Amino acid sequence: MKQEEFKNFIKTKPELIKFVQSGEMTWQKFYELYDIYGEDENVWNKYILNNDRSTVDSINKITNMVKNVNVDSIKSHINTAQKAIDFVQDLTKKTPQNITNNLNKGPVSPRPLNKFFED
Repeated sequence: MKQEEFKNFIKTKPELIKFVQSGEMTWQKFYELYDIYGEDENVWNKYILNNDRSTVDSINKITNMVKNVNVDSIKSHINTAQKAIDFVQDLTKKTPQNITNNLNKGPVSPRPLNKFFED
């Protein structure tokens, strides 16, 4: 019965899985702590609070990465990409003037055949 209670407790504390995966703790050690102390918050706080600290560390790393971004460099790359897109659009764009000139020429008459050898 105690094992089922431990399994249910672990399901409510998924942070503990990281300690087992990293090799810092084993399920046996966690079970022994649960067997002795139960769900006492003082025992489990150090494992759960460590997870909160790692979250804060991750947020700090992301913040530092964002601070180190060179905005001028990004603007330069965006401008270069925009110029390339404009160039491709100019190459592929059909002007209405060329289309209307071709339509206004009228029907095309066939070229006369020249007979050189009296066929």
